[in-house]
Amino acid sequence: MLKGFKEFIMRGNVIDLAVAVVIGAAFAAVVEQVVTSLVTPILNAAGGAEVGGLKWRIISDRPDTAMDFAAIINALIVFLITAAVVYFVLVMPMNKYNEMRMRGKEAPEEVSEELATLREIRDLLATRRPEGGAGL
Repeated sequence: MLKGFKEFIMRGNVIDLAVAVVIGAAFAAVVEQVVTSLVTPILNAAGGAEVGGLKWRIISDRPDTAMDFAAIINALIVFLITAAVVYFVLVMPMNKYNEMRMRGKEAPEEVSEELATLREIRDLLATRRPEGGAGL
């Protein structure tokens, strides 16, 4: 049981995945800050001063009833930028690398059961032959 777990952990894919998660989380924080600092003010300016940016209050005298559409748009932008960077920086190069690595390897030839049996018989007969090379 532990041997299988060790083999799973030592595979390159697990290490690549761990690196991708760490880099993705760090990059998401950077993108979040850029969007909050640059995009949010622009979206709030587009909403106008009367509605508090792109916020809309259901009950006008209660600030806890505001629906913040700018925050939703920001979250979508952060998600799309993070997903695009992870894809183009991590996923696409790994796919190209795996494709180039697999190009040199050809798929093993599928052999029918009859052919495999005939090959076994041939190999057994080859071991029984005398050294003189005279056949049957």
